[in-house]
Amino acid sequence: MSSNKAQMYSGYHAVEAILRHRPQDILELFVQDSRAERGEERLEKLCSEAARLGIKSQRAGRETLEKHAGAQHQGVVVKARPRAVGDENALLSLVETLPRKALVLVLDGVTDPHNLGACLRSADAAGVDAVVVPHRNACGLTPVVCRTAVGAAESVPYFEIGNLVRTLKALKDKGLWVVGTALSENSQPLFGFESDVPLAVVMGAEGDGMRQSTRETCDYLLEIPMAGEVQSLNVSVATAVVLFHLARGRRF
Repeated sequence: MSSNKAQMYSGYHAVEAILRHRPQDILELFVQDSRAERGEERLEKLCSEAARLGIKSQRAGRETLEKHAGAQHQGVVVKARPRAVGDENALLSLVETLPRKALVLVLDGVTDPHNLGACLRSADAAGVDAVVVPHRNACGLTPVVCRTAVGAAESVPYFEIGNLVRTLKALKDKGLWVVGTALSENSQPLFGFESDVPLAVVMGAEGDGMRQSTRETCDYLLEIPMAGEVQSLNVSVATAVVLFHLARGRRF
């Protein structure tokens, strides 16, 4: 669940995306002094854009940045308010106004921030219209998520909702079909599934998969065929495979 407290975000792509999408939320911008002195081109460009927007960049040592944001800061850190997230009503309003057949990604209990960040990155690349997560049993848009998503945490419409089953039923009322991924006797192979209707794609949590109530709401269950001995994929990898297959005819 997202917090309203200002946080420290790091990594060039994550910081650049915050600067591009919501500069009004940036409270402070820090750039590693040694990299600035070397004239690192992308950091100079970022600082120039920040200055144009009235945001002053401050020089800081590597140790200071690591204290605020860990070792993977890539020479730039911002203190910023968290991104505002949408609710169920905002999601349904978005779906109603889309100029194309909807492709919505629903993550049922993905709690690992690296997995959530990678899912957001894949969602952006596949042209997903919205990413939906529950308030509970989800990690929210943490700084680690934002760094892992390399900018996609700002670009993809993102919604946190209270009752996932209710939201899925509301999406069905708006004309979306709900497809989930699961190993089940009722599942059909992903690569044989073709559909030209609006879709909500549900990916289950690491290890346990979708909750039973979520599974029962799905119109179809899909499974990714496996050619080797491994019978499952990390949720972020599986999400990328599923999204790009389903987006193949409607986005590319």
